[in-house]
Amino acid sequence: MKRRWLFADQLGPHFVDSTDQPVLLIESKAVFARRRFHRQKAHLVLSALRHRAAELGDRAQFERAGTYREALDRVSGELSVCQPTSYAADRFVRGLERVEVLAARGFTPSRGDFEDWAGRRGAKRLLMEDFYREARVRLDVLMEGRNPVGGRWNFDHDNREAPPKQPTLDTAEPWWPTEDEIDEEVRADLNRWERDGDVRFVGADGPRRFAVTRREALHVLRDFVGNRLPGFGPHEDAMLAADDWMAHSLLSAPFNLGLLDPLEAVERAEDAYRSGAAPLASVEGFVRQLIGWRDYMWHLYWHFGHDYRHRNKLLARRRLPDWFTELDADGTVQARCLSEVLRGVREHGWVHHIPRLMVLGNYALQRGWSPQELTDWFHRSFVDGYDWVMVANVVGMSQYADGGLLATKPYAAGGAYINKMSDFCGDCRYNPRLRVGPDACPFTAGYWWFLDRNADRLQGNQRIARQLTARTRLDDLPELVQQEEARGNSIP
Repeated sequence: MKRRWLFADQLGPHFVDSTDQPVLLIESKAVFARRRFHRQKAHLVLSALRHRAAELGDRAQFERAGTYREALDRVSGELSVCQPTSYAADRFVRGLERVEVLAARGFTPSRGDFEDWAGRRGAKRLLMEDFYREARVRLDVLMEGRNPVGGRWNFDHDNREAPPKQPTLDTAEPWWPTEDEIDEEVRADLNRWERDGDVRFVGADGPRRFAVTRREALHVLRDFVGNRLPGFGPHEDAMLAADDWMAHSLLSAPFNLGLLDPLEAVERAEDAYRSGAAPLASVEGFVRQLIGWRDYMWHLYWHFGHDYRHRNKLLARRRLPDWFTELDADGTVQARCLSEVLRGVREHGWVHHIPRLMVLGNYALQRGWSPQELTDWFHRSFVDGYDWVMVANVVGMSQYADGGLLATKPYAAGGAYINKMSDFCGDCRYNPRLRVGPDACPFTAGYWWFLDRNADRLQGNQRIARQLTARTRLDDLPELVQQEEARGNSIP
């Protein structure tokens, strides 16, 4: 039996073929030296690798080296590996003579089946909703025969409630893992590497909040389904300054480390609905994130091709400012939504999907920041960020840099949206109703500036036609444009 090479995002039992298959694990210091990752992301990856090596014991050959090639020089015999999750890693393993590359695992359907589905679409555009419905039927998830349970495929409308008029959701606090001696060793190594000048990080250190072992990941899954899934749906898109976690699962990091197969989470969530322990809207929303959005992003990463990451239809080329990339929001950024979200990234390496899309991504879109720089920043700064995750999510969904291949309209919004879906605006020095003047909200003003700057490029998109027309009726548009051009990348 060939030794199975497991990358750091392939650490679950479904990436080996038997309980006695020998395993290779490689810890490459160069990975962290090449790019400036969030401190907690580096900790998470190294802790997960080292915990897996400890679990496997003598089954694992665990090599710590500067580079993968250095480590592979110490390994004898032939290897097999499940398809890696990035173009760079995939090219690397396919260029090694003694490595057999197997099909990817942890996603449905296979890449070949996805391409068949995409090919059957013909001239129609690819839509996640169509992909998701087909997956529900194919996997027999939340179905009654050939029909969706509850008579509806999508409960998204029910899951868009504004936050309650209280500081936090009335939901159980997440279960937190306990750090151990392996975490202490990882922290000591990272401290030493940083002191020696070998690596540099952004963000704050620990405590570790995310699962790094299969046992921990299963505990998080059980805790979420049992205690937090019932409250997940209604406020899925809401934001609260004093509640970083709300009712979200915190499973994206262990999923992307390969510790869980998404289908086992889907089955557990469906069981909660069938037993009456969780409402359909919450369960459907969670299921859609896994066999809908997550699978869809994975397949589009490969379907669109390597050059997709370079798309820039809106010609957005501004560099990301240091106050953003350094997560330097404490006491400097006065726009409270940005300040709070950047604080969350600094402290945890994580915020949920709406702060990512409608605060961070929205502001970058309005300012005209480089989609490629933003994709790299999300990849490095989030504990669940990987190339396959961020390319389509940022280039296509968040920044509309593909001109509409993924999203049907730009995800740009003014301060009114943030005011509706969060409690950020109440104590902010800016007024979300104002677009011009010293108290004008940077998001409200930035929204109209974005439309005006890109009006020609957005012509023909019927989903934004009314807003483009409305902009021409603004009496203060010239003053607004001058104001936002002067603001530029300065700290809002």
